[in-house]
Amino acid sequence: MRRQGMKRLVWLLNAVLLVSIGLVASAQEPASKAPPKAASPQALPLTEVVLYSSGVGYFQRDGSIEGRGDVELRFKADNINDLLKSMIVQDFDGGQVTTVTYDSRDPITKTLKGFAVDLTTHPGLGQLLEQIRGERIEVAAPNPVRGVIVGVEKKREKVGDKETAEVEHLTLFTTEGLRSIPLNLVQRIQIGNERLKAELQQALEVLASSHDLQKKAVKLEFDGQGRRRVRVGYIVETPVWKTSYRLALSETKRPFLQGWAIVENTTDEDWANVRLSLISGRPISFRMDLYEPLYTKRPLVVSELHESLRPQVYGQAMAEERETPQEVSATERGPAMARLMAKRAMAPKPSPAPPQRPAEVELQEGVTTIAQATEAGELFQYTIDRPVSLARQKSALLPIVTEEIEGTKLSIYNERVHAKHPLNGFRLKNSTPLHLLQGPITVFDGGIYAGDARIEDLPPGQERIISYALDLKTDVVPQSSNGREDVVAASLRKGTLLVTRKAVEEKTYQVTNRDQKPKVVLIEHPFRSDRRLVAPAETAELTRDVYRFNVPVDAGRGARLTVREEKQLQETLRLIDSGPETIGFYVQAKQISPRVKEALQKVVTFRNRVDQTAAQRGRLEQRIKEITQEQARIRENMARLAPNSELYNRYVSKLDQQETEIEKLRKEIEGLKATEDRQKRELNDYLLALNID
Repeated sequence: MRRQGMKRLVWLLNAVLLVSIGLVASAQEPASKAPPKAASPQALPLTEVVLYSSGVGYFQRDGSIEGRGDVELRFKADNINDLLKSMIVQDFDGGQVTTVTYDSRDPITKTLKGFAVDLTTHPGLGQLLEQIRGERIEVAAPNPVRGVIVGVEKKREKVGDKETAEVEHLTLFTTEGLRSIPLNLVQRIQIGNERLKAELQQALEVLASSHDLQKKAVKLEFDGQGRRRVRVGYIVETPVWKTSYRLALSETKRPFLQGWAIVENTTDEDWANVRLSLISGRPISFRMDLYEPLYTKRPLVVSELHESLRPQVYGQAMAEERETPQEVSATERGPAMARLMAKRAMAPKPSPAPPQRPAEVELQEGVTTIAQATEAGELFQYTIDRPVSLARQKSALLPIVTEEIEGTKLSIYNERVHAKHPLNGFRLKNSTPLHLLQGPITVFDGGIYAGDARIEDLPPGQERIISYALDLKTDVVPQSSNGREDVVAASLRKGTLLVTRKAVEEKTYQVTNRDQKPKVVLIEHPFRSDRRLVAPAETAELTRDVYRFNVPVDAGRGARLTVREEKQLQETLRLIDSGPETIGFYVQAKQISPRVKEALQKVVTFRNRVDQTAAQRGRLEQRIKEITQEQARIRENMARLAPNSELYNRYVSKLDQQETEIEKLRKEIEGLKATEDRQKRELNDYLLALNID
């Protein structure tokens, strides 16, 4: 199989060679009809790169064009959508941009099938000739033979004494008749059809370009007179440029911050002396598929045949509001095209004197920033003030910040971070005119490595707290006390008692400083939106999640912080369903107003009346139940006695008395029920009329 593939490749290369030779099929054809040779596309070097912290980059190419010329750029297929969305093309000095063309997204097989000669099946010479049957060619085998291709057939021929093999024969229609020529004797084939030769040449070029499957060619055509300046700019996806910082702390010097930008060239092109800018901020950036062809489905309408109608006469139609198709637009924030660079001379600086303390970390020695900071609209831009060269697939560190800053050391305690010890920290104030992008900070304290920290985006003038190590010389013991609830207010609304309770919580932080120097411990206490801070009266600051309190602690001493919070609780009580004991509890509460207490006391009085009547009715109903049970016992005994016996007569007399008592009790019960219903109505009417704060 490998040998057959190599054989096909040799035949294809021969075909390309024959096409490029360009032999004419007829000696009488004038040479002036040969197509003019197209000029090679010109190069346009990369001159400027602007990297954004949102994951895109702006690339600008500048050069010159003489007269009419082309520029060809190659991009990864994944970048074509960004290119179509953002590309800017300019032809200065009176020229104009005529056309921008780019490779189709269709697969290579689909593209190749669009040519007159199909190369998708890796055809051999015989198969290639079969596709151009009827075309006039000239064959050197070895003598030249001219004719029209009739076809290619396979014949078995004897090889050696016993073996046979298939050999392809080309059948030509010549002036002398049909001729059959073995293809293994053919040394050269010249196609006479110039259009067909051009199609084959173009198909081979497409096949060659497919070897880099991830690249697509973009061709820009410029037209004008003389030499002109041209420019191409576009935005494509790039790695987010990052920052890392070094912070040097000292007992005798001001804090010093050194910042480095991490830049990565992940393209397939070297950056040679380009203008580099780094922009922080988060401009809105998105991807949109503009490369993929879009088609809309249309209904298939079948023609109908109907009998002709008489012509109609219509009145004038009223103005009709037509629905306008909705336009979809997107606003993007692009890079600032105006030059924000101000070149400054980089004069050589005198050699620094050797440090007196070798162990001290002197970040300001030997490193100076090469970036100028400016505002670009709502964004912030670092412009590197010297050309940058960076090879493809390489990264670089560029110094962008070398400044003294303001700040104070402190210890930061958060029970959720560490229950026993606080963290060594630093309150960093951005006293520089620069916008500090988020990134890691390596902290050096007293000339030695102290730990790592992180910082979020920090505009000029704002502060952030960072922590970088565990403070083992400071202990914090948090202790929570049992909370209590007190009634603070009550009101009445239509038979409902609305009670407001106050839940009080206290938490104490006992701080012990075993260090030989005083310090400030910043205690972070959880912030809960449903609670109100009572003590301390003031906080150092409030964030979205925590209160922060400054607690100064002397060397070798301790300090205490007590945080008291209150929470309001709302409770509703339906008085119609509540007993006198429950209502009486709120009557005794000190914080309830006298009017509410008086109303509640009256409710208790109404409720007691109802309960007394109900209790009296219940006692009478119980008496009837007892009599009924006694009558059942008497009737059971009477069933065993003679009707005229003395005991039988006594039972009859007793039953008569009990029936009289039952009738009396039932009348009393009916009266009590009426009284109870009246008392309940009075209570309910009174409750519904209550509206007291």
